[in-house]
Amino acid sequence: MTRIVVIGGGIAGTATALALHKVGFDVTVHEAHPDTAEDIGAFLTLASNGMRAVAQLGASDAVTAIGFPLRSMRLLDERGNEVAQAPMGETEDALLQYRCLRRGELNAALQAEAVRRGIALRHGTRLVSVDSGPDQVTARFADGSVATGDLLIGADGLNSAVRRSVAPDTRPVYAGQCVFYGYTRSAPVTEGTGHLTMIRNGSGTFGYAVSPDRETYWFARVAGPAVPAEELARPAPSRWRAQLLELLGKDDTPAAEIVAATSDAVMATNATELPPGARWRSGRTLLIGDAAHAASPATGQGASMALEDAVILAKSLRDVSDPDGAFSLYEACRRPRVEYNTAVSGQISRGARNPARTGQAPSSQRPGDDTLVAQLAWDTDMRAVSGGAN
Repeated sequence: MTRIVVIGGGIAGTATALALHKVGFDVTVHEAHPDTAEDIGAFLTLASNGMRAVAQLGASDAVTAIGFPLRSMRLLDERGNEVAQAPMGETEDALLQYRCLRRGELNAALQAEAVRRGIALRHGTRLVSVDSGPDQVTARFADGSVATGDLLIGADGLNSAVRRSVAPDTRPVYAGQCVFYGYTRSAPVTEGTGHLTMIRNGSGTFGYAVSPDRETYWFARVAGPAVPAEELARPAPSRWRAQLLELLGKDDTPAAEIVAATSDAVMATNATELPPGARWRSGRTLLIGDAAHAASPATGQGASMALEDAVILAKSLRDVSDPDGAFSLYEACRRPRVEYNTAVSGQISRGARNPARTGQAPSSQRPGDDTLVAQLAWDTDMRAVSGGAN
């Protein structure tokens, strides 16, 4: 049986373990954090494509037990008037509806599902180095332990330790926006749950959604200099809140009132991305998720792309017995799609007026809905639905 070592127990790594286990591989996940609390304060949306991947993993029950569905998007102008409303994703299928949830809860749910299925998940194992040989690959950890497998999957996020051995010169770059987010139960909003409200102004974008128990989840993407690393290490929530109130108070929208109703527990990060064309693999090691193709959060596709990665990688390894051939098939299927998303998301963050047209990849390089559905369908052979990949 093929032994696979997965580095990273976040969304990408745990989902990949679920997919590989479903194929029948012997997989072990190594997570640097001592528990499931990574990014516990942040929230995200899973789009219909991400929820489709979850369904192929057989994990829909675990994921739909947390968070809440989003069925439509509203767009408000700077005066607070609704100028557009449209359905989001595949609203007719409850398992494929967009879902808003906390990242930490999603991590915990996927990890619990992995443990339930008997997948080994080892916390507190921080990677130090990767040693590749012709027939196996070895991971060495800070606690002195060692893990050896036939393949190693680096799913350890934006600041990937595995990437140092695969693409040591590749570094994340700032994508032009700071991202702030928070929660409040005291926001003066009257609309019900089930939709995402977006407000755009000259400096960025504000969005919010109301949970069934009337908690408002909100975020603000603000153009300008990056938040200094030392400030992120020692958060300044009261100053961030004041900065947002000054910016958002210029418009007659609910945004400033939502932030004002939030306590000083405002969180912040910088929108970052990895440059296109970076190496994803070396020998028996492959990068996936943010470790390979991190994008700014403007399109809201980061977690969904990671879930797609998990399914398509497992199917590629199932359908092509040679690891190098399987990795090649996987990369040929994934790179055009994820790098297109990175480009579009980065253009939105940097203020491009028509990001879907500026620098748009040819349609043959961007798998459409039908191709993606076929690639994710568990029973289809990846060699038959590779979208032209060799």
